[in-house]
Amino acid sequence: MQAQGELPDYSKENNGDGPPVQFGAGGPIRKGSQAPTPPSSVRGIGGKVSKPDYSESKIVLCMVGLPARGKSYLSNKLMIYLKWLEYDVKVFNVGQLRRTRAKQMAQQSGVQEDHTASFFSHSNAKGTQARDKLAQESLEMLIQWLKDGGNVGIHDATNSTRARRASIEARVAKEKGFSLIFLESLCDDPAVIAANVALKVTSGDPDYRNASPEEARKDFLRRIKEYEKVYETITEPHLSYLKIVDVGDKVTVSRINGYLSSRIAFYLMNLHLKPRCIYLSRHGESIYNVEGKIGGDSLLSPRGMQYADALPALVRDNIGDAPLTVWTSTLRRTIQTAQKLPYPKLTWKSLDELDAGVCDGMTYEVSQAYPDDFANRDEDKFNYRYRGGESYRDVVARLEPVIMELERQDNILIFGHQQAILRCLYAYFHHLPQADLPYIKIPLHTVIKLTPKAYGCEEERYPLPIKAVDTHRPKPKSLQPVVQPSYARKYYTEDMRE
Repeated sequence: MQAQGELPDYSKENNGDGPPVQFGAGGPIRKGSQAPTPPSSVRGIGGKVSKPDYSESKIVLCMVGLPARGKSYLSNKLMIYLKWLEYDVKVFNVGQLRRTRAKQMAQQSGVQEDHTASFFSHSNAKGTQARDKLAQESLEMLIQWLKDGGNVGIHDATNSTRARRASIEARVAKEKGFSLIFLESLCDDPAVIAANVALKVTSGDPDYRNASPEEARKDFLRRIKEYEKVYETITEPHLSYLKIVDVGDKVTVSRINGYLSSRIAFYLMNLHLKPRCIYLSRHGESIYNVEGKIGGDSLLSPRGMQYADALPALVRDNIGDAPLTVWTSTLRRTIQTAQKLPYPKLTWKSLDELDAGVCDGMTYEVSQAYPDDFANRDEDKFNYRYRGGESYRDVVARLEPVIMELERQDNILIFGHQQAILRCLYAYFHHLPQADLPYIKIPLHTVIKLTPKAYGCEEERYPLPIKAVDTHRPKPKSLQPVVQPSYARKYYTEDMRE
C-alpha cells in the first residue's frame, strides 16, 4: 500500500516505447533547487536576454504535389513550428494570390474569371500562362521578403513539372546566400485524398461559391486529373528535397545540409494526420501555491489532492477506452497529480518548471526588495531571465523535443506548470505570438482538450468544482490576451481577407 505523499517510480514504465532519455524523458526524479536569498552584494535578480541573430538564415522552401495532397497543411504546420522558435517565416500561397487577383479584377472591371477545372488544363494556353505568371510573381514576392529580413519563405504551389522546378532553381541561384529546398507531398491513400477533397469543397472555397457540394467535388476531381496528366515527381539528383508519402508514413531525404534545413527535415518527419487529442492540465494546487512561493518542489495541498482524486473519472468520461499516455515533469506535484490515473506514464525533465534561479522558493514579496527588476519582468516576461535561472525564451528552446514527440504521438495528457510549460505548449498549438505567451491564463484544476485540425486547433475546457488559489499575474496596464481558436482555411492574401 502506498502512503499519501509517497511517489511511484514511473521511469520504469517507458519500456523503450517513449522518446530517448537524451531528449529529457525518463530518468531519476530530481529535487527542486534550494537557491538562497540573494546576498546584499548582488544587485538585481536577473535581466533581459536578446533574440538570437538568425539574419543569415535564408531558405526558399518550395512545395511540390498534386492538389489535395496536404501541401498547405505541411506549409502551415512548418510555419507555426519555426515561428514558435522565433524564426521569421511566411507562406506565399499561389492559390491565394490567384483568388486575390481574380477578385481585384472583378471589383475593378466587373469581369469574373473562370477558375473551374478547364483553367488548370495544360492544353489551355491562356490559363497556363496566367498560372505561370502567378507562380513567378509569388516567388518574386517571397525573395524580396527574404531580402527584407525574413528567414524561411514557403512557396505553396504545385510546382509539378521539372521545367517549373528548373525555373525556380535558376531564379534562386541568383541570390547570394539563399538555400533552396523542395518538399514533395505524395499521397496514395484514397481515404486521405477523399477527406482532403471533402474539406476543399465544403469549407467555403470561393472557386465554388455558386456550385453545389457535388458539383464542386466533381470539378475539383477534374482539376486533379488535369494536373496528373503533366505531373512529374522529383527525380532530379542534384536537388535538395524531402519527399513525404501519406504525410509521414514514408520520408525520403536527399542533399539536406545545414542546421536549419536539418531541423526542418526532422520536424516534417514527425508529423502525422491520425486523429488525436492533447490534454493539458496544471498540477493540483500545491503547498507553494497556497503560500505564494515561486518554483520549488513542494507536494500538493489538500485541495490539490482532491483534484488528483477526481481526475480518473473526468478523464475516463472524456477518453473512454481510447489509448492515452500521461506525461509529467520530474517534480513531485505533477507526479502526485497523475499518480491515480491508470495509464502508462512518462516523466520528462524538459517539462520541469521554469527555473527561477535566485528567486526559487521565495514569495512574490521579493518584488518589494527588487521593484525595478520585477517591473521589468512583468513588462516583458518572455525575455526576462532570472539570475542563475531561465527566461521563457530558454523554456521554448528546451521544449522543442517535447513538441517533436507530441507531433509523433497519439493521445497525450500532460501535467505541467503554468508559469511557463503549459503556456508555451498552448501557444504553439494555437499559434500565439511570443509577446502574449507569458500572460496566458491557465487556471488550476482544469483540463484543457486540444484537437489539432488541418488549419488550426479546436479547444474545450473541463473545470472541476474544486477551489484553488489564483496564481495568475496579468501584464500591468495591458489587456489580457484573448485566444480565439481558428481552424478555417484562408483563401486570399493578407491584404484582402473576407
